[in-house]
Amino acid sequence: MTQEQWGALQDGLCKTVGKSNYTNWIKPLKYKGLDDGVAVFDVPTKFARTYVTQNFGELLLSKVSGMGSGVRRIEFQVSETPPAKAAKPAKAQAPASAADMLTSAPLETRFTFDNFVVGKPNELAHAAARRVAEGGPVTFNPLFLYGGVGLGKTHLMHAISWELRSRNPEMQVLYLSAEQFMYRFVQALRERRMMDFKEMFRSVDVLMVDDVQFIAGKDSTQEEFFHTFNALVDQNKQIIISADRAPDEIKDMENRIRSRLQSGLVVDLHPTDYELRLGILQSRLAQHMAQYPDLSIDRGIIEFLAHRISTNVRVLEGALTRLFAFASLIGRPITMDLTQDCLADVLRASERKVSIEEIQRKVADHYNIRISDLVGPKRVRNFARPRQVAMYLCKQLTSRSLPEIGRKFGGRDHTTVMHGVKRIEDLKVQDGQIAEDLEMLRRTLEA
Repeated sequence: MTQEQWGALQDGLCKTVGKSNYTNWIKPLKYKGLDDGVAVFDVPTKFARTYVTQNFGELLLSKVSGMGSGVRRIEFQVSETPPAKAAKPAKAQAPASAADMLTSAPLETRFTFDNFVVGKPNELAHAAARRVAEGGPVTFNPLFLYGGVGLGKTHLMHAISWELRSRNPEMQVLYLSAEQFMYRFVQALRERRMMDFKEMFRSVDVLMVDDVQFIAGKDSTQEEFFHTFNALVDQNKQIIISADRAPDEIKDMENRIRSRLQSGLVVDLHPTDYELRLGILQSRLAQHMAQYPDLSIDRGIIEFLAHRISTNVRVLEGALTRLFAFASLIGRPITMDLTQDCLADVLRASERKVSIEEIQRKVADHYNIRISDLVGPKRVRNFARPRQVAMYLCKQLTSRSLPEIGRKFGGRDHTTVMHGVKRIEDLKVQDGQIAEDLEMLRRTLEA
């Protein structure tokens, strides 16, 4: 790679990482040359070397190697060139201001308010996030969002950041994880730049810290976080925090920090319900259908996934992405069989504690017949239809194989189970009563 090629590449990098990131981290890089497939760059400080390597190393390697320059690896070395003003080295190496050093963690472009599906479990959190994102007078400070993995905390944090920057590009919004806060704090200690660190974090307009439970038990980091928190609140600057549990449930968190975190609005993102999961899947389905226009998906697949994968939205969305990718690769439509084959591990991990025996009991009670008749040899319609309904529910709500299900129904062959499942799939489209029975039984079993 030549100096001219590196120069031409920088305009594209500025657009990719944003003007602030480019000015602070990419522009100071000095291309030194290519040595046996290794592109060597000078960086001004050890901190810059570590930060650029972690946050932009893969991007730079991808861009540089994509030019056909023969680059296989990138190396960043701290510049040995003395600063221009040797009498004041600190001034020569420092950025123009502390605010210029502020660099947020990368934001997911798809994590916006437009892409956030709202339902009863998350409507309060969404409304609070929206209010903060309007950027008006501070009404509650901090906003503390908490909930389990994959319920939308990080999505809302990113959405707030995108919205604030869109409304006011000059606003200094700093988003980072608690781990990154600690990392920058430790780096400042090592490099004896604590005053720069303090000035940097106290100069923001909005501070957003994700997964704050990470700093629990880390005394020095908690101390600095507490003082940063107080300084920003005193300046009426907005703080948004997320964690995997409520402030008073975070073990090893100092009481004074707990008290501060509880002083604003604390909002719980509840586990998703079926309707919200269905809405999320339907929203993502439209995107996947646009990406894979030649693929077809059977009716009921989306409802099946919304029922079966209930704990984690990331897993739910990932399952749909994987399903479409798998079907596209093998060139087959998305059927129930393909879904259960492709997502066997996910479905098994997400399986509810519903047994075949429990399904049989509920179905027998619903149709007012004995379990012995449900699993017995009689083929009269009064017993055969409930038996097929029970087989269908066993196929949908458990991870048991067809032969296993057949054995639980009087030792029947797996082809009999397959026929029963197919019969109910057809009937639920044609017969409203069957569809209603299935839905009621499913809700009863999943309650």
